[in-house]
Amino acid sequence: MEVLGMGLLTVSIFVGFGLLIGTLFGFFGMGGSFLVTPALLVMGYPAKVAVGSGLAFVFGTSVIGALRHHDHGQVDYKLAAIMTVAITLGIEGGKGVVLFLEETGMADLIISIAYVGLLATVGVLTLRDARSTSDSAKFDLSKTVQSIELWPMVSLRGDVRVSGVIIFAVGLIIGVLSGFLGVGGGFLLMPAMVYGFGVPAAVAVGTDILQITISGAYGAFAYAQADAVALPVVASLLIGSALGARIGAGATKLVDDDEIKGYFAAMLLAGSIAVAAKELGTAYGIELLNTVSIVLIFGAAILVSGAVVLAAVCRIREKRVGSLCRLTTS
Repeated sequence: MEVLGMGLLTVSIFVGFGLLIGTLFGFFGMGGSFLVTPALLVMGYPAKVAVGSGLAFVFGTSVIGALRHHDHGQVDYKLAAIMTVAITLGIEGGKGVVLFLEETGMADLIISIAYVGLLATVGVLTLRDARSTSDSAKFDLSKTVQSIELWPMVSLRGDVRVSGVIIFAVGLIIGVLSGFLGVGGGFLLMPAMVYGFGVPAAVAVGTDILQITISGAYGAFAYAQADAVALPVVASLLIGSALGARIGAGATKLVDDDEIKGYFAAMLLAGSIAVAAKELGTAYGIELLNTVSIVLIFGAAILVSGAVVLAAVCRIREKRVGSLCRLTTS
């Protein structure tokens, strides 16, 4: 039996994966393509289709999360506007690089290597920061960036003031990488806002999702023009992510910043190892590594999304117990 042009089992897997990614997306502010794109690469989809489908999924799922974070007051609209313009311009450059590499036959290898390097680097830095107990050991460039007085200066939420030129330049660089890797830029943009600009993690998540809505739409359209979007896959993922995004967005109100960073780092490192295992398995004909890659992609999504939900539930229970204690002692 076929649904959306695919087998029922395949559709069910993508719907379930969409639910997990939606939860992670609502929690981290990333459209999920940092998992969707490598997952499709691992499953044998061409690099161009994996990238285009990742961006299309970003757009669809970000609309849901943006509305939810707006309700929680976790969006900086000035920062989102500047980043959206810069990232949208950068995506076009990144797309051109991918299409060129497709013609040379090197797209799969180069994109995979770039994924491994970026995911691992950002993941390690974020994990180091989340586990650090002293402020001096934390990775943070925000004070230096805020001290650069380059007109126009922009006031952001959380008592942050940063040069608009710097914000735009960072967005442009992320846009190029976004178009090249097929991501909405979330796994790069969130650390940039937190460690580069000094924006609170919860606000960074909400702002990230808002700009992803627009830049993801542009990226998806650009790849759709090149017939590089697998619509049945995207539709299946979006069905599951609709619920997951609401769950994840609600969890950010209950979990502290260091926990958000820790879960974020775990996802990036898992994605990095998965893509590396897939490339090594393909290069040396080791089927076990290909299996390990698939298990890591799906397993990481299950474990981290489950941890997010569990942490939120624990916070709710703690608040209820605390309220009961106050009532009994008053």
